[in-house]
Amino acid sequence: MGVRGLQGFVGSTCPHICTVVNIQELAENHRTKYPGCTPTIVVDAMCCLRYWYTPESWICGGQWREYFSALRDFVAAFTSAGIKLIFFFDGMVEPGKRDEWVKRRLKNNREISKIFHYIKSKREQPGRNMFFIPSGLAIFTRFALKSLGQETFCSLQEADYEVASYGLQHNCLGILGEDTDYLIYDTCPYFSIGDLCLETLETIMLCREKLCESLGLHVADLPLLACLLGNDITPEGMFESFRYKCLSSYASVKENAGKKGNIILAVSDYISRVLRLYQGEKKIEDMLPLGPNKALFYKGVAAYLLPGQTSPWLVQKSKGIITEKQVVNPESKQEVPMCLDPESKQEVPARTNPESMQEVPMCTDPESNQEASMCTDPESKQEASMCTDPESNQEASMCTDPESKQEVSIYTYPEVKQKLPSETGAEYNPEVLVCTPPEVKQEDAMDMEPEIKQVTMDSDSEILKVARMHHVHSESYLVYNIMSTGEIECSNTLEDELDQALPSQAFIYRPVRQRVYALLLGDWKDGARSGPVVKEWFVYPGNSLKHPDLVRPLQVTIQGRKPSLEVLWLSQEPAVQARRLDTLLACFNLSSSREDLQAVESPLRALCCLLIYIFVQVDTLSLEDLHAFIAQALCLQGKSTSQLMNVQRSWLTKFHNLKAVVCKACSKENRRIVGRTHWNSHYTGRLGRQGSSSHRTGSTHGHPGHGQPWRDQGPGGRQYEHDQWRRY
Repeated sequence: MGVRGLQGFVGSTCPHICTVVNIQELAENHRTKYPGCTPTIVVDAMCCLRYWYTPESWICGGQWREYFSALRDFVAAFTSAGIKLIFFFDGMVEPGKRDEWVKRRLKNNREISKIFHYIKSKREQPGRNMFFIPSGLAIFTRFALKSLGQETFCSLQEADYEVASYGLQHNCLGILGEDTDYLIYDTCPYFSIGDLCLETLETIMLCREKLCESLGLHVADLPLLACLLGNDITPEGMFESFRYKCLSSYASVKENAGKKGNIILAVSDYISRVLRLYQGEKKIEDMLPLGPNKALFYKGVAAYLLPGQTSPWLVQKSKGIITEKQVVNPESKQEVPMCLDPESKQEVPARTNPESMQEVPMCTDPESNQEASMCTDPESKQEASMCTDPESNQEASMCTDPESKQEVSIYTYPEVKQKLPSETGAEYNPEVLVCTPPEVKQEDAMDMEPEIKQVTMDSDSEILKVARMHHVHSESYLVYNIMSTGEIECSNTLEDELDQALPSQAFIYRPVRQRVYALLLGDWKDGARSGPVVKEWFVYPGNSLKHPDLVRPLQVTIQGRKPSLEVLWLSQEPAVQARRLDTLLACFNLSSSREDLQAVESPLRALCCLLIYIFVQVDTLSLEDLHAFIAQALCLQGKSTSQLMNVQRSWLTKFHNLKAVVCKACSKENRRIVGRTHWNSHYTGRLGRQGSSSHRTGSTHGHPGHGQPWRDQGPGGRQYEHDQWRRY
């Protein structure tokens, strides 16, 4: 989250809120005040990635050793001062925040387009003023910090809420991050990562008490102010007219505050002068233009309440609009404050205890349809039609997404030779909970009625608890979200939307993800012609992100009986390691190359799997590209910076061995990797990204999962437009 305009206001209008502090001195004072308690700082890791990643040559990424060294120095600086660090990473996008997430992804797309335009026009790398975080950096950072012995957590809800909760409940020295919401939460002190000097451990502390003094508010008023100004829950436009009404009647306009600064001052004045004056005597919705957004507004205020906290704006003394009660969290046995709106009869929880990691659904506004449930009314009727791509003979059923009321495509691949069922009811067994959206009526020649299932694991499932534990402790990524909600997302990557040679990674790796979905969610019953779907929010060129892509799992073919998740994750039997390898190869559809790959040492085996898969999927990659990938992997091993500057091909034998393994596996799939001297004539006339001739359409050697099934899928569930993507 983040409060609109607050960061600029603090810097320009209220600089006294920012105080230079020495964290080491604060830690010493903390030890004196709390003997036997180790001073602890909670780190919002997502806010720190730009601080940690400092290379000037950032556009290609890959400076892993330099980055790891920066992380090691960061940890060492605090450790030497006797300060413990706890790192939190974003682990999911809350349903109510999806619109804001989409808005930021589309904004990032525009920034990435500018980066590639600069490179093409200037023929040089952009400076740090155009810096964009390299792909996958957050995931790699988790494992890097764990290897440095640091305690890392992946959130089950909004990360800044869990950071603020942890800081409050564990009496932490402070929060290190760069998010104005840490000024709103009533928690421990907030330190700026952007102003941190690692050598001296000096930085800026932003004081919420001084902010309140400047605004004439109490700390308990700050959540109300944040919602009226606009944040990730209450859109900026919701109270725009109200803010300008406050500004027009504000008598103390400051010239140096600017327009946004004076709006903050005017709204604060309204809260302190008008709202607080009538609180207890007049309903808050009579004072504020809540309209149909009432439930969303109360949810926004409650979102800032940490465990055990209440808000004076959510309690009415007389015939109140809001009453407060306590609900016991069944796992932690702790009480969670709930706020009830008597008109909408909806409960707005003040969130949960992050230690118990128990999720509690937030309230739903029936008019704005915020945070709609995954399970929908089976009596509602939705129509679907079957369409076939004339080029690929690819069937894709179209249905209406009950959340967005828009048509989305359900992905099936030619390799899966399935047909959709005429009638299949929702099923429940002790292991899997099947939620069916509205029935989908089929009106084609076969008069079939496909079923679209959103499958999630039973919340009491032991394996789901294991997945949850792995997620929380940053030992896996996306797995728990798939199993618990059937929904995942992938943020922006550095991809040139105008590049006609390379497809998006979202399409390249979709078949792998689909096989993983089958492992996580379980196969559908034999004879059934429809499986579950997973909602994918993946950023790729041409995707408006108005709604998710609904993607079906692909059946996984593994030699022998397919192992369960319990076996793959928990078993220590020696034979299981071989089963894990079989499963990995099956996900990449490389079982036929098992013998050759098994002879490759680890971790180069994983490199070979990845290279084979990529080169089979994307035939615009050349032999020189393969040389570069392998050389980078080999030549960087055990080499210092000075050695790398003068490295020779001393590892030539190993280089050729790896090259041979990759080329042999690709040849089995009728993929001949050629040099660029042959490439120009070989690929003349190809249309490039997503075009009908730019990638291979399948295998002729009995492995139908290779080829480029992603090319036939179209740009996801968006409404098709008349552009280069229309070919789907």
